[in-house]
Amino acid sequence: MMAKIRAAIPGRDDADDYHKAIEAFLTALFYPSLTLPQIEYPIHRGRKRIDIAYANVAQRGFFGWVGNHYPSAQIFVECKNISEDPANPELDQLAGRFSPRRGKVGLLVCRGIGDKTLMAARCRDAADDDRGYIIALDDDDLETLARQLREEKRLSLLRERFEALIA
Repeated sequence: MMAKIRAAIPGRDDADDYHKAIEAFLTALFYPSLTLPQIEYPIHRGRKRIDIAYANVAQRGFFGWVGNHYPSAQIFVECKNISEDPANPELDQLAGRFSPRRGKVGLLVCRGIGDKTLMAARCRDAADDDRGYIIALDDDDLETLARQLREEKRLSLLRERFEALIA
């Protein structure tokens, strides 16, 4: 599945292929904790859309823990098939989709993050301002998550990134 993700060329032309590849990868990675994936999930009576929305049905593990402590009935994923680092507008777009009823936890998935320290600070800013909890992941992080699940049977990278938001 990572081959399909890596095969998508950054930019608008392959954005749909990238979204579909990310959905397939995350669905396989996070099942059975996250279910019922919906691509282009409409909110506000269709005036806005979320790239991918999952139902959080986890009873244990990372998503179970998040569900017990933070609004996360749904987990949202914003996909950015861009070659540059996502910046404040991309984070603001995802934060603007959060709500107390839908959930306030999401993933910003992108091709690469050159300055992970700055990205972590931007995600922390959103959490500090009570605009939600965003975990930024790039293609390399996705490979790390797959390896962790295969070798350790846990998603420690997600937990580490979330703890950095609340510490």
